[in-house]
Amino acid sequence: MSEPPSARSARAAAAASADKRSFFERLVEFVMPGPDSKDELVRTLADAEQRELIEPESRLMLEGVLRMADLSAGDVMVAAPRMDLLDIDAPYDELLALVIGTAHSRFPVYEGGRENVIGILMAKDLLKLQRAPELKLRTLLRPAVFVPESKRLNELLREFRSNRNHLAIVIDEFGNTAGLVTIEDVLEQIVGEIEDEFDETQIETGIYTLADGAQRVAGDASIDAVNNAFGTRLAADEFDTIGGLLAHEFGRVPRRGESVELGGLRFTVMLTRGGAVRWFRVVRVPALPAADGADVD
Repeated sequence: MSEPPSARSARAAAAASADKRSFFERLVEFVMPGPDSKDELVRTLADAEQRELIEPESRLMLEGVLRMADLSAGDVMVAAPRMDLLDIDAPYDELLALVIGTAHSRFPVYEGGRENVIGILMAKDLLKLQRAPELKLRTLLRPAVFVPESKRLNELLREFRSNRNHLAIVIDEFGNTAGLVTIEDVLEQIVGEIEDEFDETQIETGIYTLADGAQRVAGDASIDAVNNAFGTRLAADEFDTIGGLLAHEFGRVPRRGESVELGGLRFTVMLTRGGAVRWFRVVRVPALPAADGADVD
């Protein structure tokens, strides 16, 4: 029995549509081939930023995601000698002094020797010993998570999220403690350095280093702080803050994404709030090549 004409027509139309779609896709791939490597993809992202298809901070985060896939826990960990640990047998006052002095929220706890990490203590849990001295510190410990140095950061971030852990102990190939890595260490590979509210130097200057080497400068950072950080000589006679000076250069409060060059630096507005610039992204302007010689009449 032959196929009804309506069915044959529908099938032919679908086939024609599929053929047209595949031909168009092939044509686009021929005219605008996709990136063949990670480096080419990074260049494509840079081109998209220049054409204002994506924001500068979006490009930086996407590049950070690409870089993160090539990094391991051993690349970003805090090495074992620099780890801040708590001794399970230390007196309460000594533990409290270390917690206050370092201002971390989580601490590996060891017993006998620094290599023997037996758990993780939340700083807030230490306060429970004040209200109930009969409690044992051991009962407040949470299980420690151990990962190898070769653990890929994208896999580690997935585990941090799924297990709701924020810290892992990194071990080497012989099972010894090599260091520790936190979820903040991983995220900083994507979003740049996350300033710590307890970092007095950065709070004082308002200048932070981003993942790509650029600087994030607060709008209320003093001009003197900017001059000290970048070795510039921006005038500080009429204005106290870099935001005030740059608003004067713009002639108005600039909008997000706008840039201005001053003193060999390029200031790009990252965030505005309340009618003022909250953050600038700052990079050095490449020096122009020197002229071969002066014109002769």
